[in-house]
Amino acid sequence: MAASAKPVVYVSKCLGFDHCRYNGLIISSDFIRLLRGHVNFALVCPEVEIGLGVPRYPIRVVQHGDSLRLLQAETEADVTERMIDYTEKLAARIGDVDGFILKSRSPSCGIDGVKVYPSLGKVGAQGKTTGFFGGGIKRHFPALPIEDEGRLNNFRIREHFLTAVFTLARFRRIRAAGRTRDLVGFQSQHKYLLMAYSQSDLKKLGRIVANHERLPLEKVFADYESRLHAALARPPRYTAQINALEHVSGHFSKLLGSEEKWFLRDAVEKFRLEQVPMSVPLFLLRSYAVRFEDEYVDNQAFFEPYPKELISITDSGKGRASARD
Repeated sequence: MAASAKPVVYVSKCLGFDHCRYNGLIISSDFIRLLRGHVNFALVCPEVEIGLGVPRYPIRVVQHGDSLRLLQAETEADVTERMIDYTEKLAARIGDVDGFILKSRSPSCGIDGVKVYPSLGKVGAQGKTTGFFGGGIKRHFPALPIEDEGRLNNFRIREHFLTAVFTLARFRRIRAAGRTRDLVGFQSQHKYLLMAYSQSDLKKLGRIVANHERLPLEKVFADYESRLHAALARPPRYTAQINALEHVSGHFSKLLGSEEKWFLRDAVEKFRLEQVPMSVPLFLLRSYAVRFEDEYVDNQAFFEPYPKELISITDSGKGRASARD
């Protein structure tokens, strides 16, 4: 399932690919290094693309009256229009894409937390905003997973990002084929994964697939894609995940002994209390699918939404709440 489609991910070139930082350095990212071979990367460095070169004087976001400008302190060059023009033109020609990983807090690529200065002088920041390129990408692709390398150190954010980009890549592949049976199969195989995000969205997606209005197939795929993006827009709440776990366990309620049922309920409860990761009850449930030869359950994307080689239990230490911001 997870290996069936490679996501297309746009990534800041300085994150392990090229020495294109303003000071000529490259930034090491263990996560992006792990992704190599599993995704198709498209590289981007907007500051180089607008002609600033490497090395270069750094740029900053400066408050100028009621607007924000992108300025180079040492030269006082204003590159605002160049950056906006580049962003608009790139966004217009981007074809297949499933997600973005951009440099954190960069005045160009940052998706949040970018410092805003009152002037070009030696002064402290007075606020925060999005980078000019990162903000433009968020406006043009509001439904896609867009993260920076810093936030991806959080286990739940990283898990959600991987789940979303690989799920969207699998959908993009079946949409290209354009067959109803493939859409039905996708919905079936992703039932519990989608339930773990939103049972309401799962039902809405099911109604789209049923197509009682007999809409043209192209319209059905377009509606499904829009609702799928909405379903995957934010990391899932643990309550929805527990609901999905309980629904899967229902497949085995008449097959397990009382002690096994207790052990499974205890694993789900420990997940609820953040004492174990979700992989613990998931592993139990999949073992039951194998044991009782339940192919429908065993083939669910819920168990392996992305390649198992990308699983990493490292975490920044930020808790569940930070993944919901």
